[in-house]
Amino acid sequence: MSTATALTAGGLLAAAVATVAVGAYGVRLSRTTSDFLVASRTVGPQWNAAAISGEYLSAASFLGVAGLIAKYGADALWYPVGFTAGYLGLLLFVSAPLRRSGAYTVPDFAEFRLGSARVRRVAMLVVVTICVLYLVPQYQGAGLALKALLGVPVWIGPLAVGAIVIINVVGGGMRSITFVQAFQYWLKLTAIAVPAVMLALSGAHRADLGGPLPPTVDKPTTVTVDTDVLVSVSDATGVTVSGPGHNGALPGPGQYRLDRGTTLTLATGAHTPVVTGAPTSGSAWIASGGGLGGKHPLYQVFSIMVATFLGAMGLPHVLVRFYTNPDGRAARRTALAVIALLSLFYLFPTLLGVLARLYVPQLLVTGKADAAVLLLPSAAIAGLPGELVGALVAAGAIAAFLATSSGLLVSIAGALSTDVLRGRVRDFRLAALIGGLIPIPLSLISPVLELSRGVGLAFAVAASTLCPLLVLGIWWRGLTPAGAIAGLVVGALASGLAILVAITGWVDDEALGGWAATLIGYPAAVTVPLAFATMVVASRLSPAGVPPDVARIFARMHVPERLGMGVERVPRG
Repeated sequence: MSTATALTAGGLLAAAVATVAVGAYGVRLSRTTSDFLVASRTVGPQWNAAAISGEYLSAASFLGVAGLIAKYGADALWYPVGFTAGYLGLLLFVSAPLRRSGAYTVPDFAEFRLGSARVRRVAMLVVVTICVLYLVPQYQGAGLALKALLGVPVWIGPLAVGAIVIINVVGGGMRSITFVQAFQYWLKLTAIAVPAVMLALSGAHRADLGGPLPPTVDKPTTVTVDTDVLVSVSDATGVTVSGPGHNGALPGPGQYRLDRGTTLTLATGAHTPVVTGAPTSGSAWIASGGGLGGKHPLYQVFSIMVATFLGAMGLPHVLVRFYTNPDGRAARRTALAVIALLSLFYLFPTLLGVLARLYVPQLLVTGKADAAVLLLPSAAIAGLPGELVGALVAAGAIAAFLATSSGLLVSIAGALSTDVLRGRVRDFRLAALIGGLIPIPLSLISPVLELSRGVGLAFAVAASTLCPLLVLGIWWRGLTPAGAIAGLVVGALASGLAILVAITGWVDDEALGGWAATLIGYPAAVTVPLAFATMVVASRLSPAGVPPDVARIFARMHVPERLGMGVERVPRG
């Protein structure tokens, strides 16, 4: 084992051990159902903001954002902007009223607001679906990271992350992972900031990002293609290919299909081929308006904005953390602090995405740019310092998988234990065990999308289902159970079908002039308005379903706690 591999393995092990140790501290304080579900509503704004930021900054943020920026350039910046700005919507429209409702879970809020057990059950199914969709890319990201760092089989990542997360959540529930996620935010910030600053300083003399030419390699580089890919070659000088259909130097510029197992050899100074759809020159990469591959970039960007801005308001693992605040004022302060913490964090993956185009341009050949953050330290910093920074990045990556997966698993366990089982501590633990195991095989058999793209699709489902339920439920008295169910079902089916088609590739990119593939890959701009409209229209058609005590319910959500209107609800069972 090389020194670099040993240090990386040590960094991964240290992060995993620290996670379990911090979680064990929280286990000692977890006794009641309220401890497991909402940490007995005792988490202060600063601590909760760090915990929310820790669980929210997933594999998509730690690895995926930098990869997308390296690959697509300026338009990929909408992902970190949207991921952060979504909390402004939470701050303005959701956080305080949701906390004042006294609910324990999103399905619990649905029943509180509409007085319908049927709405609660539908909301529970939506919560579990969103969480599973979000867990799958986390587990896949763990497999990618361990394979890139240690060369181990892909299946080890999901197993390792799943085991650690299940241990922490089963042991102490929300109270335990609150400590874990707060710790992991600062670990991830350190692990992303240190290499970003070091690499920026070492690469300050590089000024070729915005030039007319594609990126070049500064030493002989060999790239093996793991999946079939179509690449664009602007200059074939120094590029040789060995594999199915190719043997030797490329005849000239153009598009080439590279099958799985193909090997590219790039001579020093060779222009790097890029995946078709991505910018082929520095000037195109640094300019906005090109989208993220495909024929309709303006729609793509708009749909990303809708999904990320509104999706944060519908993510169960984020929403449940606001139930842990003592009151609505603390919930608002928490949301404000989260915006500051996320804004600070996203500065660094953005910088690393820029640097990845300089130091590891060979990743643009395969489209697997998610590994850019993991490979940058050793590519840009020679010797032991690069190896130490690489170990720190590895620790941050594993923390990203663990923190987000923990929050998602608590949401799954909370929904299942209170709505399917009897709501006891033992039910929470059983639901956490089942919920943690199910995504493991799914992550191994599902096609692997770019991490931010995969998570973006989960955001689209959240924005198309729970976001309309919460926004209309909190601010519109006319919402009825029939309208809520209709909107949830329509939003879930429309966005879920788009995801299914997107990951299976059933629609040809050229269908309907490229619109079919674009709408399916970026569905939020269609499915979110559709869900909102369905809830409003169906509620108007069933006015008798408006709860008779809606005035009291709205007073509970919107009147400050100091006036004595709030009453804490108790969990079932």
